[in-house]
Amino acid sequence: MRARIFTALVAALTFTIAVPAAASAAPSSGWNDWSRVPSANHPEPVVLVHGLGGNATTNWFHHAPKLKDAGYCVYSLTYGATVLGGQLFGGLASMRKSAVELGAFVDRVRASTGADKVDIVGHSEGTTMPAYYLKSGGGAEKVKHFVGFGSNFKGTSLNGLSGLAKAVLSLPGIDLLDDLARDGVTVPGPTYTSIVSRHDRVVTPYTSGVLDEPGATDIVLQDWCGSDVSGHLSQAIDPNVTSLILKALDPENAPAPKCVPFFAPL
Repeated sequence: MRARIFTALVAALTFTIAVPAAASAAPSSGWNDWSRVPSANHPEPVVLVHGLGGNATTNWFHHAPKLKDAGYCVYSLTYGATVLGGQLFGGLASMRKSAVELGAFVDRVRASTGADKVDIVGHSEGTTMPAYYLKSGGGAEKVKHFVGFGSNFKGTSLNGLSGLAKAVLSLPGIDLLDDLARDGVTVPGPTYTSIVSRHDRVVTPYTSGVLDEPGATDIVLQDWCGSDVSGHLSQAIDPNVTSLILKALDPENAPAPKCVPFFAPL
């Protein structure tokens, strides 16, 4: 029986030392600055969606400033908070409930900026849950580009440890993956870009993040950049992932991504 246990980024555990710096840097850098107005060059604000165990800052201390420096209005939320993790370790609640939270946040960003649509960039669970929001939560009409990395749309065997995860973890709403797969993940409207790594040991097989659907762009990091040895967690700090995100958000004007040697197989 194919494993249906979903796991994702536990960025807060890996990048705990960066939390104070990320949290303090975000407002002054224009990230989560609710007074900003999108530019004519980048009219869609970017909403960043963390993975399991992450939050609005820990997952994004690398990519968010790069997006802001490229001229985007950038916003991130902590979703799926429970009594177990509070606001520090998000993504623990039902993904259906979290999709409602994301929808409300997208509406808040649109109202604050005056934008008709937003772009969504997500990592790990931050790809699965937004994909459900686009398909079943009314998000398709409100999102222009959806970019995921460390993506997971089909579940994971946890590198052979799915039985252990099933015994230890209680992740409600796993049947959401069945709903997501039914008739295909993608829906008309948004563009879809999914970035995956052959060295991913959390989403296994890594092809669980490959959409392979009409109109979707799938990028295997090692096919594009053979010197990128990025795992699952480290895609959150991978400069190659940053370049690919920027190109997916602005295919016509963003610089062509260049392969940078990167070794972080976590």
